[in-house]
Amino acid sequence: MKLSLGPLQYFWPRERTLAFYRACTGWAVDIVYLGETVCSKRRELRTGDWLALAEELAGAGKEVVLSSLALIEAESELGVVRRLAENGRFLLEANDLSAVQTCRERGLAFVAGPTLNVYNHRTLTLLMEDGLRRWVPGVEQGRVLLQEMRAAMAAEERPMPELELLAWGRLPLAFSARCFTARALDIPKDQCGFRCIEYPDGLPLSTRDGQPFLTVNGIQVQGMETVDMAPERDEMAACGVDILRIYPQADETADVVDHFHRMLRSPVPPPRLGARNGYWDGKPGKASLAAPTL
Repeated sequence: MKLSLGPLQYFWPRERTLAFYRACTGWAVDIVYLGETVCSKRRELRTGDWLALAEELAGAGKEVVLSSLALIEAESELGVVRRLAENGRFLLEANDLSAVQTCRERGLAFVAGPTLNVYNHRTLTLLMEDGLRRWVPGVEQGRVLLQEMRAAMAAEERPMPELELLAWGRLPLAFSARCFTARALDIPKDQCGFRCIEYPDGLPLSTRDGQPFLTVNGIQVQGMETVDMAPERDEMAACGVDILRIYPQADETADVVDHFHRMLRSPVPPPRLGARNGYWDGKPGKASLAAPTL
C-alpha cells in the first residue's frame, strides 16, 4: 500500500501552509493532494499558488493531485474547478459532480473524492466510464460495503479502480451553505473575518453538559476524535485498499507519516494511537473511546 497526504482541511496562514508542504517533500508519502476543499473564501493561497506548489512537490518526486471544493455554489467557484482541471499535468480530485462533469467534458481522468455519493457498483461503473481512476469512499463506508462492491464488480468482470481510504484524521461528516464557525462565534457568515484561521485544528464543540462532541471547521463538521486505522491494516489490504490517506494536522504530521511508514513494513499491525472508526465495522462512527493521539 502507498501513503497519501490528503488535502488540508483547515485554514492556515500562507507561510505556515507553504512551510508545511515544503517540509513534506522529505516525508515518506507517495501522493500529495493540494487545494481548498472546504470554503472558497479561504484565499491565503490562490489557484496559481497551488499550481506552483504542485510543480515544486512533483519535482521532489511526489505524485500530486489537485482537489476541488466539496460544495460549489457560484460560477466563480466553478471557474476555479475548470482552471484546476485544465492544468495539463496533474489529476483532479473531484469532490462535487460539477467537477466530474468538467473532467468528463474534457476527456480527463480524475480521482473521485469522499464527498461524491458512491454507494453501489452501478454508480462506480458510470463514473469509471466518465474517467474515474481512483476512488476515495466516504468515511461512513466500511469493510462490508467495500467487500460487496468488489464482489459485484468481479461478478460483472469489471476491474476495480485504485482504492484510497482515510487512515488518519478527523472524519469529515457534513458540509453546509452556512458557516458553523461563524455561527459558533455569533457573527454573520459574510462578515466572518476569516476567524477559522484562529483554529488550526478546527473549533471543538461540546454538548450542553460540557461533553466533547464534534469539531467545527467553517462550513464543515468533523468528528471530535482523530481516527487511526493502522491496526486494521490487514483488513484493509484484504478489501483491496491501495492507498492510505493521512489528513494534515497542525502539529506532528511528520510523526504520523512515520508511524504509518513503519506500520507498512512491520510484520504485525501497531497499537492504536488514535480512535477507532466505528463505521469500518458497520457501527456508529463514534463507537469507542479515543486513545491518546500523536
